[in-house]
Amino acid sequence: MGIVNKIMEIMMRSRMNVIEESIKNPVGTQERVLFENIKKAKSTIYGKEFHFDEIKTTQKFQEQVPAVHYEDFQPYIELARKGEKDVTWHGKIKWFAKSSGTTNAKSKFIPISNESLEDCHYAAGKTMFALYLNAYPETDIFMHKNLRIGGSSELYQKYDTRFGDLSAILIDNLPFYAEMKNIPNREISLMSDWNVKMNAIINATKNEDVGSLTGVPSWMLVVLNKLLAETGKNYLDELWPNLEVFFHGGISFKPYAENYNLITQKKLNYFELYNASEGFFGIQDQLLSKDLLLLLDNGIFYEFIPMEEFGSETQRFLTIGEVEVGKNYAMVITTNGGLWRYIIGDTVRFTSTNPHRIVVSGRTKHYINAFGEELMIENAEEALKRACMQTNSIVSEYSAGPIFMQGKEKGAHEWVIEFDKEPENFEQFIDCLDKGLQEVNSDYEAKRYNNMTLNRPIVHKARKKLFIEWMASRGKLGGQNKVPRLANTREFIEPLIELNNRS
Repeated sequence: MGIVNKIMEIMMRSRMNVIEESIKNPVGTQERVLFENIKKAKSTIYGKEFHFDEIKTTQKFQEQVPAVHYEDFQPYIELARKGEKDVTWHGKIKWFAKSSGTTNAKSKFIPISNESLEDCHYAAGKTMFALYLNAYPETDIFMHKNLRIGGSSELYQKYDTRFGDLSAILIDNLPFYAEMKNIPNREISLMSDWNVKMNAIINATKNEDVGSLTGVPSWMLVVLNKLLAETGKNYLDELWPNLEVFFHGGISFKPYAENYNLITQKKLNYFELYNASEGFFGIQDQLLSKDLLLLLDNGIFYEFIPMEEFGSETQRFLTIGEVEVGKNYAMVITTNGGLWRYIIGDTVRFTSTNPHRIVVSGRTKHYINAFGEELMIENAEEALKRACMQTNSIVSEYSAGPIFMQGKEKGAHEWVIEFDKEPENFEQFIDCLDKGLQEVNSDYEAKRYNNMTLNRPIVHKARKKLFIEWMASRGKLGGQNKVPRLANTREFIEPLIELNNRS
């Protein structure tokens, strides 16, 4: 263990130096990233349209280049997907990460340039291991295999470009020395049929020496539970005694924490990541805190819109030197993949500005604010956690939406919740959830006061595997697909209730 860790320590020390330098000079680091990106794209179609050659200051950049949503940017992406060179980034983009995200049901295709692959995603992977080694200097994960759960990749038939889940693109381009430490192999990892892939993963990994896990908590849990069932084991450490850490991202880990505790006897380390198709943004860097260190030297320039101003004509775009602790911001990114002032759809809250650490507080479109309650995913998951603790229950999946006022009837929130361990008293669980929401969200509390605007939540107990069945019916099974947690409409809650009632 000592020799291997010593080699890794030498390799990762240079990465730690980069991280520490960006922490010391966040504003200067971000300005350098912005103008490096502008320089590489000034001769592109997008760069010429918005006169990148004239931009000498951050203020000029913000005045001259529009902030965009995916729908605004889509024509440029489609042009690049058809093989056109120099559209929003220099050269030809060979790869596009396909993602439904949680913004809407339509697929998005995010350009992945060579620079974003190497200097953003792979560089962040090195940062992840550097930070973990820094936090756990006695780790021996480098002596063992890493189990990864990735998506599928397929050829875009009409043109010579490829698309697939981001994880599949990363796996397909991994250098051989990194591929050697990962299981299952590339062929299995890139399978498109999720059910076939899951069986292949189990057969390929059950006799391996696994020290770490990497993936999305929901889909990793599905694989691990099936693996335990097929091998007759009760706990992962019976199967893999050297298992040490789960590097997880894509969705919040909170709803799954207790589920993972049930399948491990020894203490497993959990290291949170904030990565998406658009970029790799943050990594946990402290042992006792899930706050994420914002990666400032990763090819991404950040701007932040205060959520109370979001969507208004007077919304401001703040840079890294202007943000405040405790406030929610919509995140805007300019990347070395050729995204320019792109409103990603996530909301973040800063917990520190020295260094800059964040928590992901929700989505700009995935919240419930039908009655002015401004309920964010962060609120929902904290309230669910409290309700589970108070009723000795475990939630595996959930989704919620509003019940709109009709006539003299007040509004409410309606939930569909699937349990791994059901509460003995379901009505008590609902009361605890309602109370928890009031404790963490003062706007919700005000609307619930004496049922003034909102009635008590209506909660439906989902049958087993309802959410997997629903995701499969939408063509969003496996990989990096995410269950929509909250919506300001009934577009998700009604199909779920209807499917649940068919049983």
